[in-house]
Amino acid sequence: MSYPPACPHDPIEEIASDLFMVRGSVRMNALMRITRNMAIVRNQGELSLVNPIRLDEETERGLLAMGDVKRILRLGPMHGLDDRYYVERFDAELWAQGESQTYPEPKIAQRLAADRPLPFPDAELFAFEGTKQPESALLIRRDPGILLTCDSIQHYGDYRHNTILARLVMPLIGFPKTTVVGPIWLKLMTPEGGSLKTEFERLLTLDFDRLLSAHGSLLTSGAKVSVAAAVRRAFPDT
Repeated sequence: MSYPPACPHDPIEEIASDLFMVRGSVRMNALMRITRNMAIVRNQGELSLVNPIRLDEETERGLLAMGDVKRILRLGPMHGLDDRYYVERFDAELWAQGESQTYPEPKIAQRLAADRPLPFPDAELFAFEGTKQPESALLIRRDPGILLTCDSIQHYGDYRHNTILARLVMPLIGFPKTTVVGPIWLKLMTPEGGSLKTEFERLLTLDFDRLLSAHGSLLTSGAKVSVAAAVRRAFPDT
C-alpha cells in the first residue's frame, strides 16, 4: 500500500502534561512547502493524534514508545492527507464531525460533536455552526488552557519549514507573522450572504491562553487576546 511520504518535521515536543506537538510541513507543489502541525494527547497509555501528520521512521518509533496510537482526530474537512496511513497502519479510529470532500477515505469510526464525550478527559470540543463544511476546535484544559485549531485560526510566529517561495508569498495572501482567521478557510466556509463573526465571538468565550493550529507555530501565551484581535481584523465592518 502506498502512502504519502513524511515531510520534514521537528522532534516530538512536550508542551504540557501528557500533551505533545510535532511541528512539521506539507508539500503543496514542487516549489511550495508550508508548515503543518500535529498535537498528541496521551491518556492512560493511549495516544490520540489531533491533525495527524506522518512522521519519519525514527520519530515514529519514539511516538510508539509513548503509547498506543488508538485514534486520530480530524478537526477540519480540508485536512486528512495522512489519516489513511494511521488507520491502516495502526488500526486507529478516525474521529471527525463529518465526511471530508477532500479526503473521503478512510471512513469515520466515531462522530465528533459538542454534546458527545471525547476520548480523553479535561477537554471540550467547539463545533462551528453555520459553516459550509464541518469544522471544530479543541480546548485542552491544561494550566493554562490550550486551544487546538485546524484552518479557522492560525498563528505564525515565523515561517520555518516553509520554502523560500512560500515565505515570500504567505504575507501577500493573508498569512502575515501574527494570528489570523484563515482567509482562504473563511472564504470557503462562509455561506453566501452570511457571516461567521458570531461563531468566533462564541469561540472567544472559551478559557485559553495558548494556541496550536494545524499551520504556523505554537503561540505560548496571550492567545485569547491575539485571537480576539484577529477576529476584529477579519470582520472590521460587521
